[in-house]
Amino acid sequence: MRKNPDTPAGTIHRLTLDSDALKGNLLGDPTRRIVDVYVPHGHDGRGLPLLVDLVGFTAGGPAHTNWKNFGENVPERLDRLIAEGQMPPVVVAFPDCFTKLGGNQYVNSVAMGRWDDFLLKEAVPLVEQQFKCGGAGRRGLFGKSSGGYGAMTHALLHPDFWSAAGVHSGDMGFELLYRHEFVPVLRALAKQPDLAQWVDEFWQAKKTKDSDVHIIMMLAQAASFDPDPTARYGLRLPVTPDTCEIIPERWANWMAWDPLVLVEKHGPGLKQMKALYIDCGDVDQYNLVYGARRMHKRLDAMGVPHTYEEFPDNHSSVDYRMDVSLPLLVRAMG
Repeated sequence: MRKNPDTPAGTIHRLTLDSDALKGNLLGDPTRRIVDVYVPHGHDGRGLPLLVDLVGFTAGGPAHTNWKNFGENVPERLDRLIAEGQMPPVVVAFPDCFTKLGGNQYVNSVAMGRWDDFLLKEAVPLVEQQFKCGGAGRRGLFGKSSGGYGAMTHALLHPDFWSAAGVHSGDMGFELLYRHEFVPVLRALAKQPDLAQWVDEFWQAKKTKDSDVHIIMMLAQAASFDPDPTARYGLRLPVTPDTCEIIPERWANWMAWDPLVLVEKHGPGLKQMKALYIDCGDVDQYNLVYGARRMHKRLDAMGVPHTYEEFPDNHSSVDYRMDVSLPLLVRAMG
């Protein structure tokens, strides 16, 4: 809902992309994807910088362009920030990256699909070609939670492609974030130990249980970080099913994707970025503030310029932090 009904409204364009990068994914997810694109009032997109919104778990990009109760959706927020002069005009893309497992970590996976390639080789080129925006040095991304993980990981792996990244409450510090979650996963699987069958029953249920959303979230991580190409849906866990003991070689595959591990090799590349923004609530209920602090400390030690902030809140309903991050990213891109 607009805080000021007189604020000029931008335009949402809906593109459709038939993806080659997602073909053959083991989840059977569709390869035709929606990409909503926000173009600010008074512009056709030409010559503007481009931001890509990576949504968190359980969401898809178009969810951020939908009507929102008791607050602004992202286009309304952009309209306000631009109209008030807090931020220069910018094109923002909202790709649909939802999966059968409820979300995405935006990396290439035989199970989930090649989502890294989808963004770099398909979605961004489509938007830039259609609206003549972005380009080298003028494209960035932002996200929260799993989307924050995607933003952090893409900044680490592709600083030559992205020039700015906003990381809100992003997944990092896997030992603090994930290891204790395998116990409730095994409890949930006690009556149905077949992982793929459990997913089928999740989708067949008349009502989705909140507790089951946390279970399928962990399966989404498993399919992202340690997929089994021989298993249905590519699913396996990094723990023993009877005693919940870590299986070292499988857990090592997970840990290789932890941004706190990736930064050791790829951290110096971040120095070429124009802006890197990281924040987290100081009482984040998923323990993410400790991973954020560790990343901040490591980047400082490496001499990587970045902005780090903590705010007095938890993990939920913190879209208002975009008022801080988005102007910073867009101003840096010029």
